[in-house]
Amino acid sequence: MFNEYDVIVVGAGHAGCEAAAAAANLGSKVLLVTMNMGTIAQMSCNPAMGGVAKGQIVREIDAMGGYSGIVTDKTTIQFRMLNRSKGPAMWSPRAQNDRLRFHEEWRIMLENTPNVDFFQDMVSSLLIKGNTVYGVKTAIGIEIKAKSVVLTNGTFLNGLIHIGEKRFGGGRMAEKGATGLTEQLVELGFESGRMKTGTPPRIDGRSINYAVMEEQQGDEDRGRFSYSNVELPKDQRSCYITYTNEEVHGILKEGFDRSPMFTGRIKGLGPRYCPSIEDKINRFAERTRHQIFVEPEGWNTVEIYVNGFSTSLPEDIQYKALTKIPGFENAKMFRPGYAIEYDFFPPTQLNLTLETKRISNLFFAGQINGTTGYEEAASQGFIAGINAHQKVNDLHEVILKRSEAYIGVLIDDLVTKGTEEPYRMFTSRAEHRLLLRQDNADIRLTPYAHQLGLISDERLEIVQNKVKNSDDIVSFMRNKSVEPGEINSLLQEKETSPIQQNTKVFNLLSRPQIDIADLVNNYAPLKEFVNGFDKETIEQAEIKVKYDSYFEKELDMVSKLQRMDNQEINPEFNYDQLVSLSKESREKLKKIKPRTLGQASRISGVSPADVSVLMVHISK
Repeated sequence: MFNEYDVIVVGAGHAGCEAAAAAANLGSKVLLVTMNMGTIAQMSCNPAMGGVAKGQIVREIDAMGGYSGIVTDKTTIQFRMLNRSKGPAMWSPRAQNDRLRFHEEWRIMLENTPNVDFFQDMVSSLLIKGNTVYGVKTAIGIEIKAKSVVLTNGTFLNGLIHIGEKRFGGGRMAEKGATGLTEQLVELGFESGRMKTGTPPRIDGRSINYAVMEEQQGDEDRGRFSYSNVELPKDQRSCYITYTNEEVHGILKEGFDRSPMFTGRIKGLGPRYCPSIEDKINRFAERTRHQIFVEPEGWNTVEIYVNGFSTSLPEDIQYKALTKIPGFENAKMFRPGYAIEYDFFPPTQLNLTLETKRISNLFFAGQINGTTGYEEAASQGFIAGINAHQKVNDLHEVILKRSEAYIGVLIDDLVTKGTEEPYRMFTSRAEHRLLLRQDNADIRLTPYAHQLGLISDERLEIVQNKVKNSDDIVSFMRNKSVEPGEINSLLQEKETSPIQQNTKVFNLLSRPQIDIADLVNNYAPLKEFVNGFDKETIEQAEIKVKYDSYFEKELDMVSKLQRMDNQEINPEFNYDQLVSLSKESREKLKKIKPRTLGQASRISGVSPADVSVLMVHISK
């Protein structure tokens, strides 16, 4: 029935879809196995992509030839660039999406990707010989052979859904959980744990009074996620903001004695940065209200996502409290919120390629590694799919550095430090975030992806032209001077010091009060020079000018840290011979088996003194 595949991907969520597409586009013959073909790339929680740091990840995936950015752009119902009031390192694109169209577009793209086959069934076990995986076995007893396997099981491994005192098995509402794999992996020596996530109730938008809420429109000058020329929807839909109040909090507290979170029925640890409404009330008792984002789920549906009201309280308490929120007085509930517990495997059991240390050719990606979020999952799937292909074809492994991509930060954090709670990406996790901006993801990563074979010559040429053109604009501003009479009226209007003599355009743009649009509109030679350049190229030039000195310092820091990351450690290095290492460091180093001295220095519990000892021995 089946020939042998190069890569089998188990699970068709965001991680699985990117894994299948990446491996197939590199030339592998791929089988994507899912329990339900109707839920490929399902947006189980909020129908939105991007956000702080997450938006950078989606742009990085796109810059390397992944599909998430393209699908997001095609199905966007609202786009906003977050943190525009801050520096460019903090700018983060976010899109509200049409849930049904997002799934549909992903399926269309996968079905139009050569080398991708599909099969609907549950994978109940892996086929293992020695310490190498060679395929999977499904619930109906079919064995399918493969050279590598990527597990992207999401919340389905022994998934357990909680609503108040009710609990039942499931990987998502109305979908059964997956059994068998956890038990087999534990028997093989893997360590497993439990995590928890949640989702809010869904509401009939026809029953909501938007007039009492704050309207939140999309950006007028809207952006995009994909660097390719995807046609964007012409219109946008508004979201709305309302707030809870003390009456709402009082009603919710009535259900605390039936809350699975407070009564101990939920054993898994939930995401600290995306708490349930009951957790917010409990942890921030001094606050009299919490923000609620009222977000549409698509163009042609009345279903509304109540962002900020994630809960696993009894459904009667949920509904009673909801009706006390301004605008929800007559709300009709489509379905209650719920919490879900599921199995994960601490990611310190992985190499930086996302291949497991214990079983060769077996890769983990997504929530199975303890992460939360579509974007985090998609990026792991993308890298796992690439490395699965590379491994079975005896090609070099692909590991992005922390200084190259948020994806590199994410995977290094997981593999090196592990996680005890659902891991979510933030800009603060990236020490080089000034270099890892959403605007330059193509410049950072597209040449690398082109070498792999994931990016066409045409797309590489576009990036090369962007770099050349932005450099030309910067060079023009370095060499062109402005006379006081040409520019002082603008400087006074912007409340910055007028100039007394001819001054380089570069120096004027370096002032925080002045942006490049000001100079283009008030200095004709610059306006003439940039005419014909696209918005992103001009923006790139402006960022280069304004942050020139900061970039130099950042690159110098990267260079210094890179020296440690270039000092490789033999995977078979005997740490027990280093008696001067602390006992904790020795155990951590033996468990993680860091690839480089830099990675060793980032392991929690390994002190700078221990790193110095290790450095001396590696040098010898």
